[in-house]
Amino acid sequence: MVIHLIDNKRLQFLRVTKQYLPHVARLCLISTFLEDGIRMWFQWSEQRDYIDGTWNCGYFLASIFVFLNLFGQLSGCILVLSRNFVQYACFGLFGIIALQTIAYSILWDLKFLMRNLALGGGLLLLLAESRSEGKSMFAGVPTMRESSPKQYMQLGGRVLLVLMFMTLLHFDMNFFSILQNIVGTALIILVAIGFKTKLAALTLVIWLFGINIYFNAFWTVPAYKPMHDFLKYDFFQTMSVIGGLLLVVALGPGGVSMDEKKKE
Repeated sequence: MVIHLIDNKRLQFLRVTKQYLPHVARLCLISTFLEDGIRMWFQWSEQRDYIDGTWNCGYFLASIFVFLNLFGQLSGCILVLSRNFVQYACFGLFGIIALQTIAYSILWDLKFLMRNLALGGGLLLLLAESRSEGKSMFAGVPTMRESSPKQYMQLGGRVLLVLMFMTLLHFDMNFFSILQNIVGTALIILVAIGFKTKLAALTLVIWLFGINIYFNAFWTVPAYKPMHDFLKYDFFQTMSVIGGLLLVVALGPGGVSMDEKKKE
C-alpha cells in the first residue's frame, strides 16, 4: 500500500514537472537576453560611447548597434515566451551572440567565449525543442529518422552547454577544489555523452545555481559600482545555461546518446 502510494506521488510529480519545467527552462534561457536588452535601453549612451570609442565608427553606427541589440533581444524573448516563430527568434538571438562576440572582443577572451558558446548551446536545445521530428513512412507506419537534425542539435547543445562548467574549474591543490573538479568533470562528461543524462543535468543545475547565488550576488553591490553590472551580467548568463540544462532534464538527451542506445 505504501509503495503504491509512493509510486502515485512520483508519477504525479513527474507529470507536473513535465508540464511546467519546459516553461521554466525557456524563461531561464532567455533571461540574459532580456536583462541585456533592458540594459541597452537604460544605458543607451554608455553603450553607444563604448562602441564608438572601441571601433571609432561614429555615433550613428554605434547607435544602430545598440538599437539592434535592444530590439533583437527583446523581440526574440517575446517570441520565445509566446511560442510564436521560435525558430526565427533563435536564429535572431544567435546573431546577437555573434555580433556581441565581435563587438566586445569576446573572441579573444577564452572564458567569455566559452560562456557565449554555452549560451549558444542552450539556444540550440531550444531550437531542437521547437523543431518537430522528421518522420518517414514505412509500410504505413510513421517512424523517426535515426539521423534527424533535431537529434544532432540536441547533441551539439549538450556539448556546448558543458563549456560553462569548464570555466568554473579551479586548478589548485585545495581539497575541496580537487573534489569539485572531479565531481564536476564527471557530471559534464555524463551530460556530453548522454549517459544518465537527466540525473547528471539536474545535479549540474543545482550545483550551478548554488555557485551563481554565492559568487554572482550583484544585489549586494551598490548599483553605481562597475562590479554590479559585471556580476549582474554573469548571473543572468549563468541562469541561461541553467535554462538549457533544464531543457535537457525536461526533454531528455535525444537520439544521439548512450541513454537512447540503451533503450534500443
